[in-house]
Amino acid sequence: MTFTLPPLPYAYEALGPYMSKETLEYHHDKHHQAYVTNGNNAIKGTEFEGKSLEEIVKGSFGKNPAVFNNAGQHFNHIHFWSWMKPNGGGSKLPGRLEKKIDEDLGGFEKFKADFAAAGVGQFGSGWCWLSVKNGKLEISKTPNGENPLVHGATPILGCDVWEHSYYIDYRNRRPDYLKAFVDSLINWDYVDELYGKAI
Repeated sequence: MTFTLPPLPYAYEALGPYMSKETLEYHHDKHHQAYVTNGNNAIKGTEFEGKSLEEIVKGSFGKNPAVFNNAGQHFNHIHFWSWMKPNGGGSKLPGRLEKKIDEDLGGFEKFKADFAAAGVGQFGSGWCWLSVKNGKLEISKTPNGENPLVHGATPILGCDVWEHSYYIDYRNRRPDYLKAFVDSLINWDYVDELYGKAI
């Protein structure tokens, strides 16, 4: 397949004041576009031409860093834009997801604290995740463009903790960025949609 940059599902200023127009312009138009361009160049003439994005991510992990890094980040960012929405967050979750978070993660408030802690605790660039593995929800963190797909899990929520995701708006205050993400940006309907496909 050929990678293409998807448009943002909202206006550039729609996530303010938590994520600025300037951040989205840099992050989406420059950084994500670079993963698309570099990924397309990296897969030319390889065994990954013509495969789905998930197949490329799983198949290139540990074998072809140039393909994996760009394909992984393209996968992560396609979902990242949809994991956020204007007036997101809140405490009203879809019922089945709320029940599962209570069962597997000790409740919503504990989930929020543990998810943010995973992002804060990721040294350097990377992501924090909520995934489904063996029928259970789990929180994890990964370096760089790695994601739970390569560890046998299905990601249903992720937050980008590379500096370009937050430095314009929060400088070095990664905990404040993660708090804003969890409290005010998450598109829980999309998380629930992915959860439904994963179970």
